[in-house]
Amino acid sequence: MIIVSLSEKLEIEKRISITPEIVKKYTELGFEVKLEKNYGSHLGYSQNEFKDNGAKFEDDEKKLLEEANIIIQMGLLDDNKTKMLKSDQIYVGVLNPYDNQNKLKELAQKKINLFSLDLLPRITRAQSMDVLSSQANLAGYKAVVESFSTFEKAIPMMMTAAGTVPAAKVLVVGAGVAGLQAIATAKRMGAIVFATDVRMASKEQVESLGGKFLTVDGAENLETEGGYAKEASEDFKKKQEELLAETLKKIDIVICTALIPGKKAPLIIKENMINEMKSGSIIYDLAASQGGNSAYTEVDKIIEKNRIKIMGDKNILNKLPISSSNLYAKNVFNFVSNLYDKKSKKININLEDEIIVKTKVS
Repeated sequence: MIIVSLSEKLEIEKRISITPEIVKKYTELGFEVKLEKNYGSHLGYSQNEFKDNGAKFEDDEKKLLEEANIIIQMGLLDDNKTKMLKSDQIYVGVLNPYDNQNKLKELAQKKINLFSLDLLPRITRAQSMDVLSSQANLAGYKAVVESFSTFEKAIPMMMTAAGTVPAAKVLVVGAGVAGLQAIATAKRMGAIVFATDVRMASKEQVESLGGKFLTVDGAENLETEGGYAKEASEDFKKKQEELLAETLKKIDIVICTALIPGKKAPLIIKENMINEMKSGSIIYDLAASQGGNSAYTEVDKIIEKNRIKIMGDKNILNKLPISSSNLYAKNVFNFVSNLYDKKSKKININLEDEIIVKTKVS
């Protein structure tokens, strides 16, 4: 069984899907790992590091793809490369089926077995494969670091002979994995942290990290069975808007993390709210690539309104490519291991396995 991974387009994606450490794990299971020449070199990995763990390198992309039993990528390859794929191959990645519906349908019709890890069920057995959580964790951390580095005041409270510097006040919008890590990071750096979320189950988690949970009067628990946020009612949105408008007047830094799978990000911070914020405040919008939670958000730009900066990267994990690659590679290895029958040394697409059924794109 041959596992293949090609380099991504570096201007879009710096993460890699297989690290030298993970090559060793695949080879120990009995797989042969073949990679494109110079794979991972932009992250400082040498070909020898991969080779020492059992990987082989190939210059010819077409040959690589034709030989592959399993192809592992961050997302979909471009159209020219996907045309080289053949029936019965297995393709694993974060395939974003909501946006790539037509492309995936074409590939499925060619009888290519597609597995999209952004569809993993939120069950205990799938935690070690949970790509969205591992990547969101790093994104939440990095969003705080990026916004704090742009903020022109100190973050923690400081008492000096010349007077006291007050602690910065941070609001985290959305208390999922990214939001909770943002809360924890901001608290560790000395900020006073507030958070809001449509899921009432988040209140206990926020408070356990030292944050103050902002509760909308008469709030209902807007959480799906899979643990994701679902769209709020108009009444809830109005009450949330009023609460946010008042809170934002005293906030220095806002971290936006609210996303609904398969839909445009909800617009939570409106223009009128930004107009009432303190001069010098920062908004970091992790939902920028899906339209943004804040007014004025533009991907990969810093927009300034009344000395308030609104920031948002298309892919913030390109700023942490080594850490995010390490976690992603481990997630994918655990997923492939679940597909692999060690006795027969073959792939077993067991359609009675919830993990396999939920992630298979057909």
